[in-house]
Amino acid sequence: MSAYNLNVYMPVVILVAIAIVMVVGALLVGKLLRPHNPTALKEQAYECGEEPVGSAWSNFNVRFYVVSLVFIIFDVEGALMLPVAVVFRKFQGIGNGAVVLGSFLLFIGILVSGIVYCWRKGDLDWVKSFTLNSYNEDRDQIAESKTA
Repeated sequence: MSAYNLNVYMPVVILVAIAIVMVVGALLVGKLLRPHNPTALKEQAYECGEEPVGSAWSNFNVRFYVVSLVFIIFDVEGALMLPVAVVFRKFQGIGNGAVVLGSFLLFIGILVSGIVYCWRKGDLDWVKSFTLNSYNEDRDQIAESKTA
């Protein structure tokens, strides 16, 4: 490789060096200027101004995770739909608009069927309500399994 090819990378090397010097310098200045007087109160775990009570290992309802996963799925779906919508006119111009629209509608249909499934299953409810009929059905199933 010639010296000319390496000179092209010199601005990048200089900027990386400046960034490293600035980060290390900021950390060093912060360490020199900040006071260091730890107390028991300062070393205590802090969460929203509340004093910690009990163990940090507690069980959470699985419903919170299910709702967050459903949100992430539909959030990513929105991010995946934007590029297709942006270039749709170009595809239409070259004669592939119907194919792109069909695959786009299929994608949306699968997502809608997924949200309907979650909704019907009751995974989107914060508090599951148990109706008398479902309670009776569950009781009958338990009774049948005990007699079998």
